[in-house]
Amino acid sequence: MSFFSLDFSRKKEREVERKLRANDREYNLSFKYATNAIKTSKYNLFTFLPLNLFEQFQRIANAYFLFLLVLQVIPQISSLSWFTTVVPLVLVLSVTAAKDAIDDINRHRSDNQVNNRRVQVLIDGELRGERWMDVQVGDIIKLENNQFVTADLLLLSSSEPLNLVYIETAELDGETNLKVRQALTVTGDLGDNIDRLAAFNGEVHCEPPNNRLDRFMGTLTCAGQKYSLDNEKILLRGCTLRNTEWCFGLVLFGGPQTKLMQNCGKTTFKRTSIDRLMNVLVLCIFGFLACMCTILAVGNGIWEVNEGSQFTVFLPRQEGGNAAFCAFLTFWSYVIILNTVVPISLYVSVEIIRLGNSFYIDWDRKMYHAHSDTPAEARTTTLNEELGQIKYVFSDKTGTLTQNIMTFNKCTINGKSYGDVYDYSGQRLEITEDTETVDFSFNPLADPKFLFHDHALVEAVKLENQEVHAFFRLLALCHTVMAEEKNEETAENIGYSCNMLREEMREVFVISGTSPTDVRQELRNALTTMKPDTAEDTHFLQERTLGKGMKAIRDEVVNGEYGLVINGHSLAYALECSMELDFLRTACMCKAVICCRVTPLQKAQVVELVKKYRQAVTLAIGDGANDVSMIKAAHIGVGISGQEGMQAVLSSDFSFAQFRFLQRLLLVHGRWSYLRMCKFLRYFFYKNFTFTFVHFWYAFFCGFSAQTVYDEWFITLYNLVYTALPVLGMSLFDQDVNELWSFQHPELYVPGQLNLYFSKTAFFKCALHSCYSSLVLFFIPYAAMYDTVRDDGKDIADYQSFALLTQTCLLIAVCIQMGLEMAYWTAVNTFFVLGSLAMYFAVTFTMYSNGIFLMLPSSFPFIGTARNTLNQPNVWLTILLTSILCILPVIAYRFLWIQLRPTINDKVMFKVRQAKATPPPPPRRTRMRRTSSRRSGYAFSHAQGYGDLVTSRRFLRRPAISRSSGLTPKGRTTTGFSPMGRSAGYSPTGRPQNTKVPEVEVTSLQMYRTVRDPVF
Repeated sequence: MSFFSLDFSRKKEREVERKLRANDREYNLSFKYATNAIKTSKYNLFTFLPLNLFEQFQRIANAYFLFLLVLQVIPQISSLSWFTTVVPLVLVLSVTAAKDAIDDINRHRSDNQVNNRRVQVLIDGELRGERWMDVQVGDIIKLENNQFVTADLLLLSSSEPLNLVYIETAELDGETNLKVRQALTVTGDLGDNIDRLAAFNGEVHCEPPNNRLDRFMGTLTCAGQKYSLDNEKILLRGCTLRNTEWCFGLVLFGGPQTKLMQNCGKTTFKRTSIDRLMNVLVLCIFGFLACMCTILAVGNGIWEVNEGSQFTVFLPRQEGGNAAFCAFLTFWSYVIILNTVVPISLYVSVEIIRLGNSFYIDWDRKMYHAHSDTPAEARTTTLNEELGQIKYVFSDKTGTLTQNIMTFNKCTINGKSYGDVYDYSGQRLEITEDTETVDFSFNPLADPKFLFHDHALVEAVKLENQEVHAFFRLLALCHTVMAEEKNEETAENIGYSCNMLREEMREVFVISGTSPTDVRQELRNALTTMKPDTAEDTHFLQERTLGKGMKAIRDEVVNGEYGLVINGHSLAYALECSMELDFLRTACMCKAVICCRVTPLQKAQVVELVKKYRQAVTLAIGDGANDVSMIKAAHIGVGISGQEGMQAVLSSDFSFAQFRFLQRLLLVHGRWSYLRMCKFLRYFFYKNFTFTFVHFWYAFFCGFSAQTVYDEWFITLYNLVYTALPVLGMSLFDQDVNELWSFQHPELYVPGQLNLYFSKTAFFKCALHSCYSSLVLFFIPYAAMYDTVRDDGKDIADYQSFALLTQTCLLIAVCIQMGLEMAYWTAVNTFFVLGSLAMYFAVTFTMYSNGIFLMLPSSFPFIGTARNTLNQPNVWLTILLTSILCILPVIAYRFLWIQLRPTINDKVMFKVRQAKATPPPPPRRTRMRRTSSRRSGYAFSHAQGYGDLVTSRRFLRRPAISRSSGLTPKGRTTTGFSPMGRSAGYSPTGRPQNTKVPEVEVTSLQMYRTVRDPVF
């Protein structure tokens, strides 16, 4: 016992400091450091079946159906055949297992591809080609130009002067610009001399594995001397060696302990809010099922005592049987019969619907980026409807909101501006597609895709103007700009350029405190500005308690729109337990919050904070490895694929090439998926509750004997054949309005954020509707057939005729209800609905025929029932009456609701009908005139230019418009500068500009704002 206890404690011991020695595997193996192999797969050939089945039966529904299967093999309590449960259960388990197997096979392939990459390792005095997975801590490896960095390395030497190397970190931080690393002089002298490298035995003491990409602390001891190590001497796994012929490095961290893998975060199984609600509802349904079965079992016991003795002549009791024992068996019999309140086909249908809606995303040509040949991809098929409920979007800035692509448009050289086009009178002209471009054919190295319109600059180059030549020489040599502007100002400028921050905002708060006290005070000041009547000691009054002692902060309405900018140092204090609620409450009052210079961990912490205290769905979008933790923490993770690396994509739930596709993903695919799933669940519960409640009412007329009201074959085929395709057709093709109306009315997205389409209230209404329909479907046929005879005078009031009439009324009623639910009819939907009815009558007449009975008389006892019952006029009148009574309250309720309290969907659909289902043409996109320097890119020479203007932030926005409230924006310098726009007609050439600003089409980001003005 003590041995296992000691071994367990050793495994759980946390590493405090890493110690390693170069070229000494025996010494390094004593610390049991992780190898360089990575493993993201879950199963192998032997563990797949038991582990997968164990995981699947952890779902309450699967375990419940397995329990039902066990009950059905007990003849004393089962009135249904075992195949009614085993067939759908095996189908569900097989489909899920196949899906999990495919996913895990893909993970194995990805792992093998990475682990089997080759690298040169210095072993026993010579370089050998080894697989990545065989590299160990303390090995010295050689990298060549354009190779991926194998592990986290200490740079020893390189081919470049001063022991420099150039690396691309797109996989880590999404930035494509090259970064420089430099080795220590003492190790740089080793060069590429294999003998000297093999004799190197320096010892490294450094920090343990962590996820800080921007920091490293350690020391190197070599020849009795200690040398300090920092991040500038480290090459991280995931980087790519560029413009460097070769370099040597010492492995510090391998595999899962590298900073790249540490930033991947813990992979969690994501479930949608509808899934979580379904778990609660399923538990409630189980409780309701137990109550129904208990009522019927008690009824059976009472009936056995009062009436049962009169039937012993026909049905003799078994020895030892009494009323109590009969009631006990009846309870379990009704558990089997009434199990359709939670049909297993529900889960099969949900998976099919999610898979189908995922294909729509993959096939969407409007989300395909032709330049990079990158389509949108739904990397998971379980979160589609969650896309229709997003309330908070967390986005990386660099490479996501901005593309990291610069286009040469204008420049100013020695006080003269180039890039604009003027007519003969000196008026600036609008640049369009028809504007003449400069002919660069004289230059064989020119980019054919580059367009420039000002001939003056090219002529100046040809005339060998010294200032122009000096400008381009400096532009080519100086790749780095050391701006003195603060990080907060840069972030604010990006916010304005991306329309996250707007000129109309009353104030943009900048949180830059250097101590907890300063940060808390700045947050309180911002809170007081937004809500002046808020006292410091009452700022938690808006909280409400969640489960497990947690609290949730409600939405608070403020007068006006505000923005918030906070840097990484201040955010570290704001995320402390004592201050996180202050920060969250202040942030939630703002329309946009920008966090600048934050670590990957802080990104994830902000997401977790919102998830913890806000009952809202979150989405995180990014393009680099530094966004992986945030992507995994959010309910929905979206990766931007393309030039910035693939780490974010590999960890995401959905991916595409450009940020602008997020609008279509949410407003079209997300909203439709959520709407379809909610409609499916409401209708599915309705049709199955109605089906089951008829059994409940029938029990009071059959002596609580657990006899089924329907034919056994109808029970088997009801969910699998007769009603499966119509509901799937609605869930895959239905839409309230088309995509153009979805874009023109983004307020249609709001009901999903508020969970209005499917909730506990909607489920309760569905149950009441089913209860009413079941009463009609049972008692109307019962009354119609009571003491009724056929046209020829023969009795028709038998059990088989009643069962056929009841199940026919049920199927027709639920199909009509399906028609009322569908808002978008297609040929496929129509075929499914009418085809299901035709299938029912075809199967019914076939199974109730003489031929089938003669082949299997015990399995098909309803011989001749269909042709003898459905040829009677009163039977069809009964079907018509029950159908009208079932749908009449629904039509009346919807009519009154639309007239008295129309929803936003009702209003928009009314406009669609008014437009005869033809949406109005989209607003004309007005080409922006390049008459303003507001959004121009400049390249400045070293002569005195306009740097002061750029860094002043005045070119991006104007002061907030004064409000009647008398609030004065803080931190806005307006002295001597009164612009009419972000650039306000500023001209670097001194020429007057056109003051008229053309109307510009609303951008994608603005579409997400809640529309406050009344639309109708």
